[in-house]
Amino acid sequence: MTDAAFIADRSRPRSWVDDAVRLIAADARRSADTHLLRYPLPSAWCEVVDVQLYLKDETTHITGSLKHRLARSLFLYALCNGWIGENTTVIEASSGSTAVSEAYFAAMLGLPFIAVMPSSTSSAKIALIESQGGRCHFVANAAQVYAEAERLAEETGGHYLDQFTNAEAATDWRGNNNIAESIFEQLREEQHPIPEWIVVGAGTGGTSATIGRFIRYRRHATKLCVVDPENSAFFPAYAQGRRDVVTGMSSRIEGIGRPRVEPSFLPDVVDRMVMVPDAASVAAAHHVSAVLGRRVGPSTGTNVWGAFGLLAEMVAQKRSGSVVTLLADSGDRYADTYFNQEWLAQSGLNDSAPRAVLVEFERSGFWP
Repeated sequence: MTDAAFIADRSRPRSWVDDAVRLIAADARRSADTHLLRYPLPSAWCEVVDVQLYLKDETTHITGSLKHRLARSLFLYALCNGWIGENTTVIEASSGSTAVSEAYFAAMLGLPFIAVMPSSTSSAKIALIESQGGRCHFVANAAQVYAEAERLAEETGGHYLDQFTNAEAATDWRGNNNIAESIFEQLREEQHPIPEWIVVGAGTGGTSATIGRFIRYRRHATKLCVVDPENSAFFPAYAQGRRDVVTGMSSRIEGIGRPRVEPSFLPDVVDRMVMVPDAASVAAAHHVSAVLGRRVGPSTGTNVWGAFGLLAEMVAQKRSGSVVTLLADSGDRYADTYFNQEWLAQSGLNDSAPRAVLVEFERSGFWP
């Protein structure tokens, strides 16, 4: 037997992958960092205690949402793991912002992209994905999207990006201009550069995992609060210390909340969770839109509702400091839904009571 019998060589030319990584890196370099907006809090009660609220504006990404970061990370993760090559069909289970951003990166690399989604998905969402060069593949039941994405990947010899499993692993949480590092860098010259709280929602759980890990890695005193909408499994799982919670229902707040606890959600890096009623998320989205003079999405409403509660707690305790949350996407994507009174009424989302809470909060700093 010759020495050659003990050699197995699967090496392949890497020029295409090298160029793909370069293209993604070049795209990131061309993109300026997203803005950190100082939210105007009422001066009447801010004079009592020095508190600030900041919004990390993720709408300024080229595909318009926080999911642009995730899509970039998932593509780099798959390319560097050898899972995507020239002509690979890229597949995702998503009908929302993740699919829009992933379609953008697939088109940049000249790869076909298929988004697997329920047949009930709105025409507006489908149009956004298709505008970035993606193709939509429909299933009758929302619970089928995972299995169908896997089946399509096998059938086409493609790769299923699987955002819900790979989000926390794909993101470089130690730094490299991730969202956490960016927040702390942008706060460096502010009155309170180390925030008391950072507030985020959870869809895959990747953003909360990245921020929670970074806080510990840099030894900051900041605490992480994750806000969760109705029907989501994350909050009850966190409260009960379990991962097997299944609600069997979809979240009505697009982009956050899941009927199961996704693998990328890391509860041990979360300091507090708050369940936010869906009507409160809608009311807060409308409220912030009016203050900023432009529409914000419903998950931003969830974030801000949680942030307002923490600010009120700080005011009551006369504790100075800052709170940071995310402006996740533009409300213009939801003109026919969350910003349509007829749709809200049909969906049973009466936001009159939470609107009253927001008015009182602005007047007095009080939170029920």
